Amino acid sequence: MIDFMLTTNDQKILDAVRREALVCRSYARHYDEHEDEFPPDELPEAGDFPPTMSLFAGREPEDTGLGVMSMLLTAGQTWGDYSVRMRRGKGGLGNAALRAAGTPEQQQKWGGLTLAMAITEPGCGSDPSRVQMTAVLDEATDEWVLNGEKIFVTTGCRAQGVVVWATIDKSAGRAGIKSFLVEKGAPGFIVSGKEKKLGIRADDTAAYVFDNCRIPRGNLLGGKEEIPQESSGGFRGVMKTFNMTRPAVAGIGLGIAEAALDFTRDALREAGIQVEPGPGIAAQSAAAQRFLELEALYEAAMLTVLRAAWLSDQGQPNNLESSICKAKAGAAVREITQGCIELVGPMGASREHLLEKWFRDVRITDIYEGTGEIQRLIIARNILGYGREELK
Repeated sequence: MIDFMLTTNDQKILDAVRREALVCRSYARHYDEHEDEFPPDELPEAGDFPPTMSLFAGREPEDTGLGVMSMLLTAGQTWGDYSVRMRRGKGGLGNAALRAAGTPEQQQKWGGLTLAMAITEPGCGSDPSRVQMTAVLDEATDEWVLNGEKIFVTTGCRAQGVVVWATIDKSAGRAGIKSFLVEKGAPGFIVSGKEKKLGIRADDTAAYVFDNCRIPRGNLLGGKEEIPQESSGGFRGVMKTFNMTRPAVAGIGLGIAEAALDFTRDALREAGIQVEPGPGIAAQSAAAQRFLELEALYEAAMLTVLRAAWLSDQGQPNNLESSICKAKAGAAVREITQGCIELVGPMGASREHLLEKWFRDVRITDIYEGTGEIQRLIIARNILGYGREELK
């Protein structure tokens, strides 16, 4: 039976993360308004807080599984701020792909680097199967030659390398798409700049250009001989990466949404509006009723995230549940933050407070790791048994 009740050990860890998050929040506005600056890898206050992983010592069998705890920790961190961390850990989305599909040799060589993941292109956004960037094998030099552009690469400036998607055969569609490990500094690999964005401004999102970029044949994710269509470094293999990163993205947005709810609850209380679950619509104000609806939406979305993570903890498939929680949270966090702004009025749009920033920051939750529309297509294919052509 699924049980998301937290133990004493669980709660201690989450309480510690919230204390850190409040410190991070104090830096949030600065880095939002100075997006040319990168938040430090470690805040000056870091010495006052033990590393989060050290808090996991002495875990008991009845404590919550690491998959579920990781989602709660993610939400706890972004309750403080999306971009600012007490300590910025190494690793990016590309590291998740490396762990999912890399050979032991590749994991040993590349595992210590921070790796971004480059999928999106100027003409290819929501459908990664339409990747146009090419990889051509030069048999004479035993190298892959990469050509193309990538945009909106998360952690693209800070990353030391990237897992980049490219096609070795455009006529093969998805089957022709492979993933390649490329280190910064490779000839022909150009970081063309940091993107300016609506939200998460302090996060470094980059654009890449690959101009006859040559990399060793062994940099094909999964190994140099893994060319067959169903290789681990192919489309299907690397897509499995998203089964845990999609719940994490949902958790990121829900952490921000919870911060918005907390702010709004306090604002309503100061205005003399009591929010109490239980009384019917006629027994409380419209503002209180609307707030309770937003709070219920948050809780429903968080339960979908925890279920997807719980399935992973149990070693069970969670492809469908990962898409469900990503779609649910992506829509929920936008409604929650907008609803909070509507409830508090002009205060919600003021830069004196972080609510307007949270409204901007959560927008990304419904975009990256596959848009809400794409998640709904995945859900339809899983539940209704529709094929790709039927859903066009």
